[in-house]
Amino acid sequence: MGNASERECMEKIVNVKTKSSKKTAEIKSDFAKMQKLKAESLKKTEEMMHNAEHDLEKMEQDITKNKDLAPESRQRLGYEIEGAKRQIKEKYLELKKSLAAAIIPE
Repeated sequence: MGNASERECMEKIVNVKTKSSKKTAEIKSDFAKMQKLKAESLKKTEEMMHNAEHDLEKMEQDITKNKDLAPESRQRLGYEIEGAKRQIKEKYLELKKSLAAAIIPE
């Protein structure tokens, strides 16, 4: 009486396989969502870098064209722009490194 029949064992096996299949589908869905988020994050990172570079280049051109600025002011603004470029580049590289680590775990 205590022994399970072949039919009962088969039903249990089918149940385990069904649960496993559902969990696999769930994990694949989660993975797809993560990949989509990573791709969107990478795109935003690239856009941020491009926009920042563009804006700073435009500012440099405007400063060069501005006849009202003293040479010392132009020089200080040039240093500030270079500092901003370095800071933005550091943030960009940090984000890219984080995204790469998220895509390829250590």
